[in-house]
Amino acid sequence: MRSNDGTRTGGQILIDQLAIHGVKHAFCVPGESYLAALDAFHDSDIKLTVCRHESTAAMMAEAVGKVTGKPGICFVTRGPGATNASAGIHIAQQDSTPVILFVGQVGRHMREREAFQELDYRAVFGTMTKWATEIDDPARIPEFVSRAFHTACNGRPGPVVIALPEDMLTERVVTPDATAFEPVEIWPGLTDMSRLQKMLWAAKRPIVLAGGSRWSDAAWAALHRFAERFQIPVATTFRRGHLFDATHPNYAGDVGIGPNPKLLARVKGADLVLMIGSRMSEMASQSYTLFDIPEPQMKLVHVHPGSEELGRVYHPALAINAAPTAFCSALEGLQPPNDIPWKGEADTAHADYVAWTEKATQVPGNVNLGEVMVWLRDNLPADSFITNGAGNFAAWIHRFYRFRKFATHVGPTSGSMGYGFPASLGVKTAYPQNTVVCIAGDGDFMMTAQDFATAVQYELPVIVVIHDNGVYGTIRMHQEREYPGRVVATALKNPDFVAYAKAFGGFGVKVEKTADFPAAFAAAQKSGLPSIIHLKIDPEGISPSATLTGLREKSLAAGHGKK
Repeated sequence: MRSNDGTRTGGQILIDQLAIHGVKHAFCVPGESYLAALDAFHDSDIKLTVCRHESTAAMMAEAVGKVTGKPGICFVTRGPGATNASAGIHIAQQDSTPVILFVGQVGRHMREREAFQELDYRAVFGTMTKWATEIDDPARIPEFVSRAFHTACNGRPGPVVIALPEDMLTERVVTPDATAFEPVEIWPGLTDMSRLQKMLWAAKRPIVLAGGSRWSDAAWAALHRFAERFQIPVATTFRRGHLFDATHPNYAGDVGIGPNPKLLARVKGADLVLMIGSRMSEMASQSYTLFDIPEPQMKLVHVHPGSEELGRVYHPALAINAAPTAFCSALEGLQPPNDIPWKGEADTAHADYVAWTEKATQVPGNVNLGEVMVWLRDNLPADSFITNGAGNFAAWIHRFYRFRKFATHVGPTSGSMGYGFPASLGVKTAYPQNTVVCIAGDGDFMMTAQDFATAVQYELPVIVVIHDNGVYGTIRMHQEREYPGRVVATALKNPDFVAYAKAFGGFGVKVEKTADFPAAFAAAQKSGLPSIIHLKIDPEGISPSATLTGLREKSLAAGHGKK
């Protein structure tokens, strides 16, 4: 309750700051350590979603940060609440996503006694955040929260963790509010763009690689215009396929897990690579083999909003410290050569992409996830969101789905299992009018499956398509490659997912033949409920291009697994 003397509790000051900075949604698991902040939400217009596990709350916040570019907000309690939420914080760190996690803390007078559920948050989160801190004085809450928003969004975006001592949140003080934050744009210099212009004019086989965060609809559109004017092929990096329209004639495909060999050859054979926003880390770089390190074999122009990333792994011929938003705007001023030496290469690259992705590959069993993905790409509205966690099932998304709009793919570049379902709930909360489909593995879904209750409680009609092959597929694949026939710790016994959905009050349907999927999807949409479509998949088809038996035989022929 608000006081008449001008004072506010720390909790009230905190929630007031969130409103000032434009927060519309926050996600939490409640805890006694931040009751005063929860009470302040009671009088706020911010929509607070309560989850069943802190990892879900943090991942929902991360997904909102990923699709909006503004910090996702999460509240959890001390100790186990914070450590449960750390999965979402690690995703935000590796995916360069702005997130602010507020964590209840023991009272200030109890610190450093290992009080109930006490943690040193700076020590625990220091290596996976841009800033981890604790607020001792409620009068400084506006300062700390303002700094948190700026820190999370500026440069290379990332997570911030703020610990909130319980007694600090109940203390009353008079303090002025901060003003709303605005991200600091990082523009390329005129000299940078002039050098880039000359390098493009001198190139014979250039290609653009788009990745990372700090993009926008305007930057997305500007990159398309640049590609068209320069007739240059554009590829996207791991789980950043939404950064270029896959149906555009300049799109060359994505470099991630299981990429088109022709695309890899094109990148390796380029004489100029314009890399915008990406760190080109392990997955996109094919385990750091795509470019020579530290001196790439081609001229590399590396554009990144975090200056610390420039030259960190690759020594670029031209380093440009700029956000993709500003850099793509600056591309409007560049002019293509009068006679483009690489004319026709974009058409060839796109034709290679289409040939690689047009038809689903054949796999064992009666349900082909590739054909399901082709059906979804042909039938979902262009503004539909696809979310996923981690597992071999995601390879079918990367290869056969085609993202046509900005920010419509929400997947973890960190490779975190359990992410796709919470992400779908976060996205549906922020964009309730859009279709949201989560593609999940069986092991992947079960890591955060308890929050199907959250989907039902808040009437979030996401559709979860579960690829149930009864194994931890990625690990089983690696086992057969390295230790053929020696299967251990990868088999799963799954529940009846249709009954699971119905038990929570949702909709469920099983699909045992690919041809039955369209009707199942239509039924899920018609239900208007959170839904599970349970695909029964033959584990033998471990990827779009491999079987377990084939991997085992190849491995044994190569001498693996022999004593």
